Amino acid sequence: DLADQGGELLCLRYDLTVPFARFLAMNTVGNIKRYHIAKVYRRDQPQPARGRYREFYQCDFDIAGSYNLMVPDAEVITVAAEILSELPIGKFMIKLNHRRLLDAIFEICGVPNEKFRPICSAVDKLDKETWENVKEEMVVEKGLNPNVADKIGVFVLNAGKPMELWNKLTEEAVFGTHEGATSAMSELKLLFSYLDAMDSLQYVSFDLSLARGLDYYTGVIYEAVLIDGTSQVGSIAAGGRYDNLVGMFSISGQQTPCVGVSIGVERVFTIMENRVKALQANKNIASINTVQVYVASIGANLIAHRMKIAQKLWSNNISAEYSHQDN
Repeated sequence: DLADQGGELLCLRYDLTVPFARFLAMNTVGNIKRYHIAKVYRRDQPQPARGRYREFYQCDFDIAGSYNLMVPDAEVITVAAEILSELPIGKFMIKLNHRRLLDAIFEICGVPNEKFRPICSAVDKLDKETWENVKEEMVVEKGLNPNVADKIGVFVLNAGKPMELWNKLTEEAVFGTHEGATSAMSELKLLFSYLDAMDSLQYVSFDLSLARGLDYYTGVIYEAVLIDGTSQVGSIAAGGRYDNLVGMFSISGQQTPCVGVSIGVERVFTIMENRVKALQANKNIASINTVQVYVASIGANLIAHRMKIAQKLWSNNISAEYSHQDN
């Protein structure tokens, strides 16, 4: 246990979302958009090759306050897509689901209320395990009825292009008249239209198996993964809507709607380093030269001119270097 000199129990922060929620509960800030880059901590077994550490940096972007339905959700997802598109990490995909839709699936299939979260945790492993293994965990370890597990499989094995899968689920009326599912599907349709308008729907996959383990999510959930098939790193970014978290820290219990995304900085670096190592191995070269322009000159007393040219190149986001010798 970690405690201060007075015996007060302490902890290392798990993420940047809960501290942000506490800040909102303690201060009247109205609508706010913010980003935060800082260290967080996990009690994990370190696996550097997979970008898993006990101490690492996260970059969070959150929007809190009252906005029109699905507008901040679309903006946060678009920001995440733009950030990842600018990084040299290869092709990626943002898997997206709705927490209320997942709860509706469990209700329709007959999962007991007390088993919702354990079953949710098992479903979330479908990106790493086969359905057979996940079903075995549900039945053997979680004590779920095998018939109920089979019904869940009919739903959670669906994934694809957002509007195509949305239309398929709607036409087949797989959710019937379930109120929660109807509401979630309506929100998703609106979200997909906004993402399409912001040109970020191309990165999104509607995936009914995405569960996300944290209980504070209340709406849309998503996580970004590489799709080039060469990386062993898991999700590189994740987030969702957490409308009830701020109220947990507020004396009055007043809720503040929030939605955000968190990018794992070390995981991104791990991917970039692995790509460079692979390129070095394939080309059998000692190092990768990222300089685009080298500024040289013939004659003496021209170092200031080389500096001036290099500065102009740097100002235009061009990687440049110049000779440091006088002559």
